[in-house]
Amino acid sequence: MKKRILVAPLNWGIGHATRCIPIINALLAAGFEPVIASDGQALLLLKKEFASLTFITLPSYNITYATSKFWFKWTLLRQLPHIKKAIKSEQKVVDAIVTDYTIDGIISDNRLGVFSNRVPSVFITHQLNVLSGGTTKLSTFFHDRYLKRFDACWVPDFEHLPNLSGRLSHDFKAKGLPINYIGALSRFEKKETPTTNAIMVLLSGPEPQRSILETILLTQLSAYKGNVLFVKGIIEETQTVVQQPPFTIYNFMQTDALQAAINESALIIARSGYTTIMDLAKLGKSAFFIPTPGQSEQEYLADYLETQGIAASCSQSNFTLEALQRVKAYSGFKSFDHPIDFEDLFSFF
Repeated sequence: MKKRILVAPLNWGIGHATRCIPIINALLAAGFEPVIASDGQALLLLKKEFASLTFITLPSYNITYATSKFWFKWTLLRQLPHIKKAIKSEQKVVDAIVTDYTIDGIISDNRLGVFSNRVPSVFITHQLNVLSGGTTKLSTFFHDRYLKRFDACWVPDFEHLPNLSGRLSHDFKAKGLPINYIGALSRFEKKETPTTNAIMVLLSGPEPQRSILETILLTQLSAYKGNVLFVKGIIEETQTVVQQPPFTIYNFMQTDALQAAINESALIIARSGYTTIMDLAKLGKSAFFIPTPGQSEQEYLADYLETQGIAASCSQSNFTLEALQRVKAYSGFKSFDHPIDFEDLFSFF
């Protein structure tokens, strides 16, 4: 009988869900039976990718986000009691899922309440040090308290230089928790294809900032002389395509089409979310990053990659068409070829 593994990505944008796609595929190839648990757009995306699997809706954190950088962190901090309550609810649901679905192991991508004392439970994160500006030590301390409830931690990055996450995933002293640097996770493969799009906009992340950046980019790039493929990152029941020169606008793309589109694009404009960074690194692309205002993790990653000479970036409020000229001074990502040893990882179960 196949072992059932509960795979549960956080619903924060779609990045956690998309980086679980190679894990789910590897589980299937290794003879496991994945059971998918999440909520919102993350769950909808995975339903589109794996229609034949079992899906479970988890309690939503229902986090709201500020429209300005100044209030971003404080809006989140004010919701901490609510988030803590949601994590408790999540834990109760998971206890029932383990029994009802005969679960043999758990892989939680940043869902702090998805673990069980009855089966091996793994936590996936690229942020061992939880950057939050002046409250970094406090946020890391509380995150670590939850992290210790798991049996192991998989970090989707490389342990030594060069790496993609800098101090987010390094210089962290774990106490009693096995930490395994598994390499970068990406659902994509690099293909040698002709370039058909001068620019590809790849939006993602929470509202309202996703919509704010969409408006800025549509305005600023409207005068661009060249093809712009614009993917809004809105997961809906039906895919839509709108021709609005110089734009070809999609609400979303599934994995195969998105892989082809990125491979065929010369420059990618995107948030500096870590899943996006792993994808672009896997495909060896040139990028321009616009971090979500007030999101310390994305701001750090954009700065880190800029200091490494890899990718240019700017703040959302400062983006202009002229700012893209800075891309010429950066190397772009060098495609990595470090296959993940899923057989070794899955021996944990």
